[in-house]
Amino acid sequence: MKTKVLMIAVLLGFSTVLIAQPAENGPKKSFHGHEHEMQMEEGHDGFGKGLNLTDAQKDAFKQSMIAMQKEVKPLRNELGEAMAHQKTLVSADKPDMAAINKNIEKIGSLKVEMAKLRVKHRLDIRAQLTDEQRMKFDAFKANMKRGNGHQGMMQKMHERME
Repeated sequence: MKTKVLMIAVLLGFSTVLIAQPAENGPKKSFHGHEHEMQMEEGHDGFGKGLNLTDAQKDAFKQSMIAMQKEVKPLRNELGEAMAHQKTLVSADKPDMAAINKNIEKIGSLKVEMAKLRVKHRLDIRAQLTDEQRMKFDAFKANMKRGNGHQGMMQKMHERME
């Protein structure tokens, strides 16, 4: 009898552990903004289908996305280096607060620059849409920021990490 109770307890424990495990949804990076916008232009999650984009709009958006990513990539690389350097600075035996604060400022300025580029890209895309498409575009973006859908959840997670 004790063996059966113990086996049931062990099985319940394993099932609880398995249920509590987070799902693997791909890489857990902190730079989701560019991926999110890429998915919007490519029509993932039904977004592109809902806008009824013309072929010319699709081509223009694709070119705009490539140009924006070329601008953001060096900043993203520099940000990664600055964040790695920050780990080195704070883990030193005698941390240099001046160097840490200076590096924090650098990280902040890189994030600001990347945000400016993303907003510029979004506004460039928005300017090429018709009024009806613009309304759907704005509604889609608002839903994602509120957390309605997978990308909104990723946005919330990203904001908590920063």
